[in-house]
Amino acid sequence: MIWAKEETMSRTELEKIQLERLQDTVKRVYEKVPAYRAKMETANIKPEDIKSLADLAKLPFTVKQDLRDNYPFGLFAVPKNELVRIHASSGTTGKPTVVGCTKNDLDMWTECVTRIAVMGGASKEDTAQICFGYGMFTGALGLHFGLENLGVAVCPTSTGNTEKQIMYMKDFETTVLVATPSYALHIAEVVHKMGLDPQKDLKVKIGLFGGEGMTEPMRDEMHRLWGSDMLVTQNYGMSELIGPGVSGECPELCGMHINEDYFLPEIIDPNTGEVLPPGEKGELVITCLKKEALPLIRYRTRDITRLMYEPCKCGRTTVRMENLSGRSDDMLIIRGVNVFPSQIEEVLLKVEEIGAHYEITVNRENHLDTMEIKVELVDEGLLESYAALGELEKKIKHQLKTVLGIVASIKLVAPNSLQRFEGKAKRVTDLRKEGI
Repeated sequence: MIWAKEETMSRTELEKIQLERLQDTVKRVYEKVPAYRAKMETANIKPEDIKSLADLAKLPFTVKQDLRDNYPFGLFAVPKNELVRIHASSGTTGKPTVVGCTKNDLDMWTECVTRIAVMGGASKEDTAQICFGYGMFTGALGLHFGLENLGVAVCPTSTGNTEKQIMYMKDFETTVLVATPSYALHIAEVVHKMGLDPQKDLKVKIGLFGGEGMTEPMRDEMHRLWGSDMLVTQNYGMSELIGPGVSGECPELCGMHINEDYFLPEIIDPNTGEVLPPGEKGELVITCLKKEALPLIRYRTRDITRLMYEPCKCGRTTVRMENLSGRSDDMLIIRGVNVFPSQIEEVLLKVEEIGAHYEITVNRENHLDTMEIKVELVDEGLLESYAALGELEKKIKHQLKTVLGIVASIKLVAPNSLQRFEGKAKRVTDLRKEGI
């Protein structure tokens, strides 16, 4: 099923809409947002200079620091009394990034998420359990209103109290699970500990996962724990842009379809800012085309991906973004080698003897970078065999070195001993940043 006609438009039709909305947005921010007008004047660009989509490259980038520098409402294009919702990030690395929505923004958000939910296989016959935390985080409310708009019965269980979550799943006959991939895996672990079989005792058949990246090995692990028949899809978004609803996977699982009539994507070289041709991998940049409150221009997401413009077998013609390779600002440089945590995860999840949870610690000893990776064993009995542990460590080290080109220290720990996360999983601790 396809929700909106815009998802199947020709490239010509879609680009016509994009250009009209881009020109309107650029004119609006120039007139109503002093910070944007200053950026454009510095770049010697005026709204009338945007005559084609190619002219988008003339506009200056927006970065997260711009939102912090203009905290709380300095980048808003509407007065505060037109806002009907305000969200904000946790602000753990500085001032929170504040985002807001007008009534029209909320309607657009609901439309975008409804499309994503339909892409992921949901219908009005479903019951969805939302295991995102409700609050300033955009994920829960975004999925909530989109699913309700589709006609899905929504259970807003939020995070925590996992055994009670499972009770609700069983009693309410939940069919759609909304969560971060890491929390979905944790729920499945608890299901098995309770002596339940997800395929026999629960009715969850669809996973709409977001909030953090999901590698293909993690999808395989999801199938192992939840059952091979579960449709496991991921969706993408970020609070600054709208929240969830920017893009999502269809059952073909060949990339996440971007809602291009609302979000105009580019791929740039993260080092030079140069726009790369279609199919090249680089940093994703998004321009909001219809937002009223916070219409960001050329927002640098820091996410690494590539764009695929070929029509999908599902019938949608919108561009697809490849599964994220990592983030340009989360990339670890270890002894001169660029390493993304997602690369490490892909290696680990292919090792049968270890589970899906891991922790990476990067440090500096005697002026040299070191990396230790803690991973959980699936079978606690392995802890009793020093020889078996040694062989497993050796195997993991070899596979990581083959992929990364560097040697990592491996620490095998008991099952269920690493921290579990109900929201976004924190996998990496870089002690070098703390001057240690």
